[in-house]
Amino acid sequence: QLQLVESGGGLVQPGGSLRLSCEASGFTMDYYAIGWFRQAPGKEREGVSCITTRGSTTNYADSVWGRFTISRDNAKNTVWLQMNSLKPEDTAVYYCYAGHSGLGLDYWGQGTQVTVSS
Repeated sequence: QLQLVESGGGLVQPGGSLRLSCEASGFTMDYYAIGWFRQAPGKEREGVSCITTRGSTTNYADSVWGRFTISRDNAKNTVWLQMNSLKPEDTAVYYCYAGHSGLGLDYWGQGTQVTVSS
């Protein structure tokens, strides 16, 4: 079965940190750009960060710039999102996305809940 599995979400106090993981199952991540998206209650899904196939280029939403770091290890078929200095407005379900532009294939994970609250 081809899927992405996220983990690492949870409840954290403002100012705290979490590291989300996204592991591919049933396919090799090597040729896929990976993105993290999030969706808060009542809001549209928004892009948070993305990374190219070999990790040479990363991008971040302005709202998380300087606080979040995306990284990948293709040998482990895994991408991470390190989230520091978390704010209540970071509360959302976080989704991992893998896209292969050449083949027109993409996959979404099931999402992991991140709640930032005191």
